[in-house]
Amino acid sequence: MRTAPTIRNKKAYHNFEITDKLEAGLVLLGTEVKSIREGNVSMGDSFVRAFGGELFLVNLHIAAYKQGGFANHDPMRRRKLLLHRREVKRLSGKILERGFTLVPLRIYFNARGLAKVELGLCRGKRKYDKRQAIMKRDQAREASRELRG
Repeated sequence: MRTAPTIRNKKAYHNFEITDKLEAGLVLLGTEVKSIREGNVSMGDSFVRAFGGELFLVNLHIAAYKQGGFANHDPMRRRKLLLHRREVKRLSGKILERGFTLVPLRIYFNARGLAKVELGLCRGKRKYDKRQAIMKRDQAREASRELRG
């Protein structure tokens, strides 16, 4: 059996300081699942928003399935997250706090074949924070090069 890819949001690790991670289920349509298995997902500017006591993933682009025909899904629709009520209340409070946002870090299929999303509770990085992270990474790369060579 072919394994489904893990789709990662590399941009989130660059733009945000991740303070907490958690796993949530996704409510998906059949053509969305097939499209995710093919790896046709873009998490560029996606985030989580609370609507009516529930959390939804917004701006997640899952491309239309090629063989979907008339039953295909809307690529930019809101997708409901499956979490326990306590988690929803806690995360809704955190999202409303100034400076925090909930961002998808990766989408994957667990051992049972269910689509899961790893969410990160994040705080935005400033420009100088990003520069410092790049400098540290470059210094570590140079140090490892010196040790090898």
